[in-house]
Amino acid sequence: MIRICVFDLDGTVLNTIYALQRSVNLTMAEFSLPGIDVAHTKLFVGTGSYNLIRKTLLFNGDSELKNLDRAYHRYLEIFSENCNYMVKPYEGMPEAIRELQKKGMKTAVLSNKPQERVEDNIFSTYGRNFFDVVYGERKGIPLKPDPAGLLALLKEFGAAPEECLYFGDTKTDMAAGKNAGTVTIGVLWGFRGREELEEYHPYTILEDPSVIPGLLDRNL
Repeated sequence: MIRICVFDLDGTVLNTIYALQRSVNLTMAEFSLPGIDVAHTKLFVGTGSYNLIRKTLLFNGDSELKNLDRAYHRYLEIFSENCNYMVKPYEGMPEAIRELQKKGMKTAVLSNKPQERVEDNIFSTYGRNFFDVVYGERKGIPLKPDPAGLLALLKEFGAAPEECLYFGDTKTDMAAGKNAGTVTIGVLWGFRGREELEEYHPYTILEDPSVIPGLLDRNL
Protein backbone atom coordinates (compact mmCIF):
# COMPACT_ATOMS: atom_id res chain seq x y z
CA MET A 1 0.00 0.00 0.00
CA ILE A 2 1.38 3.39 -1.00
CA ARG A 3 1.73 5.82 1.91
CA ILE A 4 3.99 8.58 0.59
CA CYS A 5 4.78 10.26 -2.74
CA VAL A 6 8.24 11.80 -3.11
CA PHE A 7 9.11 14.16 -5.96
CA ASP A 8 12.32 15.41 -7.48
CA LEU A 9 12.36 19.21 -7.73
CA ASP A 10 14.01 20.46 -10.95
CA GLY A 11 12.10 19.22 -13.97
CA THR A 12 9.48 17.44 -11.91
CA VAL A 13 7.51 19.75 -9.60
CA LEU A 14 9.07 22.99 -10.86
CA ASN A 15 10.41 24.31 -14.15
CA THR A 16 13.64 25.88 -12.94
CA ILE A 17 15.65 25.72 -16.13
CA TYR A 18 15.90 29.47 -16.72
CA ALA A 19 17.10 30.14 -13.17
CA LEU A 20 19.75 27.47 -13.54
CA GLN A 21 20.84 28.72 -16.96
CA ARG A 22 20.97 32.34 -15.82
CA SER A 23 23.05 31.50 -12.75
CA VAL A 24 25.49 29.35 -14.71
CA ASN A 25 25.92 31.99 -17.41
CA LEU A 26 26.44 34.84 -14.95
CA THR A 27 29.10 32.71 -13.30
CA MET A 28 30.81 31.88 -16.58
CA ALA A 29 30.83 35.56 -17.56
CA GLU A 30 32.92 36.39 -14.49
CA PHE A 31 35.57 33.96 -15.77
CA SER A 32 35.37 35.33 -19.34
CA LEU A 33 33.81 32.10 -20.55
CA PRO A 34 30.74 31.70 -22.79
CA GLY A 35 27.37 30.72 -21.46
CA ILE A 36 25.34 27.62 -22.27
CA ASP A 37 21.94 27.32 -23.92
CA VAL A 38 18.83 25.74 -22.40
CA ALA A 39 19.47 22.38 -24.06
CA HIS A 40 22.91 22.03 -22.47
CA THR A 41 21.60 23.28 -19.13
CA LYS A 42 19.04 20.47 -19.18
CA LEU A 43 21.80 18.02 -20.02
CA PHE A 44 24.22 19.16 -17.31
CA VAL A 45 21.86 19.41 -14.32
CA GLY A 46 20.78 16.58 -12.07
CA THR A 47 23.81 15.59 -10.03
CA GLY A 48 24.30 18.67 -7.87
CA SER A 49 25.69 22.19 -8.26
CA TYR A 50 29.34 21.16 -8.18
CA ASN A 51 28.89 18.79 -11.10
CA LEU A 52 26.83 21.37 -13.00
CA ILE A 53 29.73 23.82 -12.90
CA ARG A 54 32.25 21.08 -13.59
CA LYS A 55 30.42 19.95 -16.72
CA THR A 56 30.00 23.53 -17.92
CA LEU A 57 33.69 24.32 -17.49
CA LEU A 58 34.69 21.18 -19.37
CA PHE A 59 32.25 22.08 -22.15
CA ASN A 60 33.83 25.53 -22.34
CA GLY A 61 37.33 24.16 -22.73
CA ASP A 62 38.65 24.29 -19.16
CA SER A 63 39.92 20.73 -19.50
CA GLU A 64 42.15 20.97 -16.43
CA LEU A 65 39.31 22.51 -14.37
CA LYS A 66 41.57 25.29 -13.14
CA ASN A 67 38.57 27.48 -12.33
CA LEU A 68 36.40 24.79 -10.72
CA ASP A 69 36.59 25.65 -7.03
CA ARG A 70 36.36 29.40 -7.54
CA ALA A 71 33.57 29.10 -10.09
CA TYR A 72 31.61 26.69 -7.90
CA HIS A 73 31.68 28.98 -4.87
CA ARG A 74 30.81 32.00 -7.00
CA TYR A 75 27.94 30.05 -8.57
CA LEU A 76 26.49 29.32 -5.13
CA GLU A 77 26.50 33.06 -4.38
CA ILE A 78 24.94 33.98 -7.72
CA PHE A 79 22.39 31.18 -7.52
CA SER A 80 21.25 32.32 -4.09
CA GLU A 81 20.19 35.60 -5.71
CA ASN A 82 18.70 34.13 -8.90
CA CYS A 83 17.28 30.73 -7.92
CA ASN A 84 13.67 31.86 -8.39
CA TYR A 85 14.21 33.55 -11.76
CA MET A 86 11.22 32.61 -13.98
CA VAL A 87 10.55 29.53 -11.82
CA LYS A 88 7.03 28.14 -11.97
CA PRO A 89 5.19 24.86 -11.32
CA TYR A 90 4.49 22.63 -14.28
CA GLU A 91 0.90 22.93 -15.44
CA GLY A 92 -1.35 20.60 -13.51
CA MET A 93 1.26 19.63 -10.92
CA PRO A 94 -0.14 21.56 -7.93
CA GLU A 95 -3.60 20.16 -8.61
CA ALA A 96 -2.25 16.61 -8.92
CA ILE A 97 -0.41 16.85 -5.61
CA ARG A 98 -3.51 18.23 -3.87
CA GLU A 99 -5.44 15.22 -5.13
CA LEU A 100 -2.82 12.92 -3.65
CA GLN A 101 -3.09 14.74 -0.35
CA LYS A 102 -6.89 14.42 -0.40
CA LYS A 103 -6.38 10.67 -0.79
CA GLY A 104 -4.35 10.65 2.43
CA MET A 105 -0.87 10.65 0.90
CA LYS A 106 2.11 12.27 2.55
CA THR A 107 4.05 14.31 -0.01
CA ALA A 108 7.71 15.32 -0.05
CA VAL A 109 10.44 16.78 -2.25
CA LEU A 110 13.95 15.32 -2.57
CA SER A 111 16.53 17.36 -4.50
CA ASN A 112 20.29 17.51 -5.02
CA LYS A 113 20.15 21.29 -4.64
CA PRO A 114 21.42 22.94 -1.46
CA GLN A 115 18.74 22.82 1.23
CA GLU A 116 18.36 26.60 1.33
CA ARG A 117 17.68 26.84 -2.39
CA VAL A 118 15.18 23.98 -2.26
CA GLU A 119 13.28 25.88 0.41
CA ASP A 120 13.50 29.10 -1.62
CA ASN A 121 12.02 27.38 -4.68
CA ILE A 122 9.30 25.37 -2.97
CA PHE A 123 8.17 27.90 -0.38
CA SER A 124 7.94 30.76 -2.91
CA THR A 125 5.84 28.75 -5.39
CA TYR A 126 3.94 26.11 -3.43
CA GLY A 127 3.93 27.68 0.02
CA ARG A 128 5.72 26.79 3.22
CA ASN A 129 3.27 24.12 4.33
CA PHE A 130 2.26 22.53 1.03
CA PHE A 131 4.61 19.54 1.23
CA ASP A 132 5.11 17.57 4.43
CA VAL A 133 8.88 17.88 4.10
CA VAL A 134 11.46 19.12 1.59
CA TYR A 135 14.95 17.61 1.48
CA GLY A 136 17.93 19.13 -0.30
CA GLU A 137 21.65 18.58 -0.11
CA ARG A 138 22.59 17.85 3.49
CA LYS A 139 25.93 17.35 5.18
CA GLY A 140 26.85 13.70 5.53
CA ILE A 141 24.19 12.44 3.10
CA PRO A 142 25.36 11.52 -0.42
CA LEU A 143 23.51 13.03 -3.36
CA LYS A 144 21.28 11.06 -5.69
CA PRO A 145 21.68 8.56 -7.32
CA ASP A 146 22.82 7.29 -3.94
CA PRO A 147 19.62 6.20 -2.15
CA ALA A 148 20.70 7.51 1.26
CA GLY A 149 18.65 10.72 1.13
CA LEU A 150 15.52 8.97 -0.05
CA LEU A 151 15.87 6.24 2.57
CA ALA A 152 16.43 8.84 5.30
CA LEU A 153 13.29 10.66 4.21
CA LEU A 154 11.24 7.47 4.30
CA LYS A 155 12.60 6.59 7.73
CA GLU A 156 11.39 9.97 9.00
CA PHE A 157 7.86 8.96 8.01
CA GLY A 158 8.17 5.36 9.13
CA ALA A 159 7.51 4.21 5.56
CA ALA A 160 9.08 1.26 3.76
CA PRO A 161 10.51 1.77 0.25
CA GLU A 162 7.74 -0.32 -1.32
CA GLU A 163 5.21 2.08 0.24
CA CYS A 164 6.66 5.03 -1.71
CA LEU A 165 6.08 6.39 -5.20
CA TYR A 166 9.19 8.31 -6.28
CA PHE A 167 8.87 10.67 -9.26
CA GLY A 168 11.72 12.11 -11.31
CA ASP A 169 12.76 13.25 -14.78
CA THR A 170 16.39 12.07 -15.10
CA LYS A 171 18.48 8.93 -14.92
CA THR A 172 19.77 10.20 -11.58
CA ASP A 173 16.25 9.98 -10.20
CA MET A 174 15.53 6.62 -11.78
CA ALA A 175 18.71 5.18 -10.27
CA ALA A 176 18.00 6.69 -6.85
CA GLY A 177 14.48 5.28 -6.76
CA LYS A 178 15.62 1.88 -7.96
CA ASN A 179 18.52 1.79 -5.52
CA ALA A 180 16.17 2.62 -2.66
CA GLY A 181 13.59 0.02 -3.69
CA THR A 182 10.73 2.46 -4.26
CA VAL A 183 8.07 2.30 -6.98
CA THR A 184 9.92 4.58 -9.39
CA ILE A 185 8.04 6.79 -11.86
CA GLY A 186 9.59 8.67 -14.78
CA VAL A 187 8.11 11.97 -16.01
CA LEU A 188 8.50 13.48 -19.47
CA TRP A 189 7.59 17.12 -18.83
CA GLY A 190 11.04 17.86 -17.37
CA PHE A 191 14.60 17.98 -18.63
CA ARG A 192 15.25 14.56 -20.21
CA GLY A 193 13.64 12.20 -22.70
CA ARG A 194 11.94 8.83 -22.68
CA GLU A 195 14.97 6.87 -23.89
CA GLU A 196 17.07 7.89 -20.89
CA LEU A 197 14.32 6.97 -18.44
CA GLU A 198 13.51 3.65 -20.09
CA GLU A 199 17.07 2.43 -19.57
CA TYR A 200 16.25 2.13 -15.85
CA HIS A 201 12.96 0.30 -16.32
CA PRO A 202 10.75 2.45 -14.07
CA TYR A 203 7.30 1.22 -13.11
CA THR A 204 5.83 3.63 -15.66
CA ILE A 205 6.63 6.86 -17.52
CA LEU A 206 4.09 9.68 -17.43
CA GLU A 207 3.47 12.39 -20.03
CA ASP A 208 1.19 14.65 -18.00
CA PRO A 209 0.85 15.43 -14.26
CA SER A 210 -2.93 14.97 -14.39
CA VAL A 211 -2.54 11.18 -14.40
CA ILE A 212 -0.55 11.05 -11.16
CA PRO A 213 -3.49 10.65 -8.73
CA GLY A 214 -4.83 7.73 -10.76
CA LEU A 215 -1.70 5.72 -9.94
CA LEU A 216 -3.11 5.15 -6.46
CA ASP A 217 -6.00 3.22 -7.97
CA ARG A 218 -3.61 0.62 -9.38
CA ASN A 219 -2.52 -2.49 -7.55
CA LEU A 220 1.03 -1.29 -6.91
